[in-house]
Amino acid sequence: MNASFATVLAVMLLGGTSCVLAASSVDLTVKGLITPSACSPSLSEDGTVDFGKLPARDLSLESTTQLPLATLKLSVSCEAPTLFALHTGDNRLGSSYFFHPRYYGLGLFNGDQKLGSYEIGVFNPIADVPVSPLISFDSGKTWLVNSSGSYMEPGAWIAFGDSPTPKALSSVTVDLRIDASIAPAKGLTLTSEVPLNGSATLDVVYL
Repeated sequence: MNASFATVLAVMLLGGTSCVLAASSVDLTVKGLITPSACSPSLSEDGTVDFGKLPARDLSLESTTQLPLATLKLSVSCEAPTLFALHTGDNRLGSSYFFHPRYYGLGLFNGDQKLGSYEIGVFNPIADVPVSPLISFDSGKTWLVNSSGSYMEPGAWIAFGDSPTPKALSSVTVDLRIDASIAPAKGLTLTSEVPLNGSATLDVVYL
């Protein structure tokens, strides 16, 4: 019985020899692009939205409390016409009161209490040529256009163009509308001052 098994095994190995040799190597490719131009983003008010002191008694117990709409100016300046997009990350990921992916968090306190949420709207772009905000959820493979404005969803890319195709731009200035709200007060322990602690990072991505 053992002899028969050895014979069958040898035949199987011989029959598969050509397949093993054909798959004995694999290629690795390193790609990239060195661009002669670079882009620099900047924000008005040093990128800070300050709502001041909010009395706890003014917060709604049962529903969210909407804060005044705030607007920052975002400018991106490039050394030459450049294809670029903006990528944002939520530095307080997991702290948003709203579960929709469009919202950023205002931080946690007392361990696990979510203070609130905010959105970053992108409106009124002014560039070298007429453009609209574009958004991509697949790292620039496809783009959606919204001529009236868009939102910087964490992890998504925002560019500017039409059709919808990003355009190479030397500069663009856009309104960033910060729409923030505080979670229902009945779920918050507000026995001492609690700071709003929202933070997001904006990166330029070259296309």
